[in-house]
Amino acid sequence: MPTPLIGGLAIVLGALPAAVFTFEPTPRVVGFGLAALIVVAAGIIDDLVDLRWPYRLLAQASAALVLVYVGDVRIEHLGPMFGVQFSELGALSMPLTVIATVGIINALNMADGVDGLAGAMTVCALVMLTSAAVYSGNVRLSHGLVLLLGAVLAFLAFNMRTPWRSRAGVFLGDAGAEFLGLAIAWACFRLTQNENHPVTPALAPFLIAPPIIDCLAVMIRRMSKGRSPFAADRNHLHHMMLDGGLRPSVVVALLSATSLFIGLMAALALMAQVPSYWLMVAFVGLTLAYYMASADRARCVRLFAWVARRLRRGEAAEGRKMIAAAE
Repeated sequence: MPTPLIGGLAIVLGALPAAVFTFEPTPRVVGFGLAALIVVAAGIIDDLVDLRWPYRLLAQASAALVLVYVGDVRIEHLGPMFGVQFSELGALSMPLTVIATVGIINALNMADGVDGLAGAMTVCALVMLTSAAVYSGNVRLSHGLVLLLGAVLAFLAFNMRTPWRSRAGVFLGDAGAEFLGLAIAWACFRLTQNENHPVTPALAPFLIAPPIIDCLAVMIRRMSKGRSPFAADRNHLHHMMLDGGLRPSVVVALLSATSLFIGLMAALALMAQVPSYWLMVAFVGLTLAYYMASADRARCVRLFAWVARRLRRGEAAEGRKMIAAAE
């Protein structure tokens, strides 16, 4: 029996009633709601008939434009850079917002290749976004993020593999992955473009670093070979980890830990007064390092195979200890 692709709809329908009664219909909230309607509708169609990528991009870009022109949510500045406070983007604001929104949506959607991975990446991002919102005093945003976090955790209870369930009971689907990507993008804009509760925009990419870095590296590599950046293959990080013999639950755990670690390091750097431009340099450096390290797919698979063997030996040794203790 095919696994139903209704996890995204469950998240939306689960969070919607609480959101209606919790938040006033401000332009920002209405704009997000309309944008979400666009990506969810396009995602449902994609789940049913497999939309071609130009149509998916059109829907995503349309949703981003709704955020900008209906909700007045956009990237207006890049923070203090090179001695200039709040570098205004002017005419570049709209296209940069569209590019960032579409990029985050597709990064999360491409991460939806292992049971529980896209949901876990979302949980990590929402936890870090909520922490940053609370730290900066943006209580209203933190309430909305906690609401969405609860819905995603409920979905993960049925999507994660567990010792008593060998496969996911429900999939996120394109509708769900694209909705969550849109929500993360919107939250990043609301967090970093708020003069009353300022958080440097340089922090945003670190809050969902593994999917973004992997997406950029894979798309650049595809285009360098004359292929469509949206052509399917098994060159994503989670694919190489699986091919190396790591279990899906281990892949999710390792990538979640990596995401939280990168976000924490970026936050600590900001608290230590590291200039924002050095954070941007660090993110570009991480992306380039991963791009070069993942160029040799066979070598990466061998590395993950070595990790898988070490983990199995550790589990076997732990099992023997438990048996010996029981005796």
